Amino acid sequence: MTSLKSYKLLTFDVYGTLVDWEGGIIEALQPALSKGSKNFTKQELLHAYHLLEKSQQEKTPDMLYSDVLATIHAPLLANLGLPPPTPEESTAFGESIGSWPAFPDTVAALQRLARTYKLVVLSNVDKQSFAKTNAGSLCGVPFDLIITAQDIGSYKPALKNFEYMLAAVEREFGVKKEEVLQTAQSQFHDHHPAREVGIRSVWIERPGAVMGNLEDNIYDWRFETLGEMADAVEKEAE
Repeated sequence: MTSLKSYKLLTFDVYGTLVDWEGGIIEALQPALSKGSKNFTKQELLHAYHLLEKSQQEKTPDMLYSDVLATIHAPLLANLGLPPPTPEESTAFGESIGSWPAFPDTVAALQRLARTYKLVVLSNVDKQSFAKTNAGSLCGVPFDLIITAQDIGSYKPALKNFEYMLAAVEREFGVKKEEVLQTAQSQFHDHHPAREVGIRSVWIERPGAVMGNLEDNIYDWRFETLGEMADAVEKEAE
């Protein structure tokens, strides 16, 4: 296997890898959950959410991510046996994206990795929501290129998204496919489609992650945190 430092550019899916989207979603559901009497496990909530999100993204690939969340909010609560939300509550659920917290290791690890790689966002999000995230919990980390589902008009795992990114990084930086590492938590959204188009990948297997898992795990390197990956890159330089 080649070394981590033989690559020039990292692409991040952001939500799930850099940002705790599962914790953010559960927190955003608290107003609705407080109106019901049933207790749900993390797995129950996220499984119900992920099924609806995946279906909506397939039906409306050009819908903004914040609107996807607002659209699935009412059916999600119905599936959980909770009272229906007001339109304002569904809008607030969609707008919660920008307040989801980064993982504790994320910002420092990105700053360290930026000494070695170009950092590129390839995320299933809209531009406005990502801008809020980057200005908020990501502390304004200066990514070299930001590509969202809104820019492409489709959501991962569509291969179109990876092909769009590869064309963009070659055009902007002269970086070839074999110099790119997809750096992500989700097997479903990132590792499997990346492999289909010939991109090597680093699995940031966030402990306890529920969404995006598959039985067949594909990756070239595996770390539990982005901080561990930064440690490994720096160790190679010693």
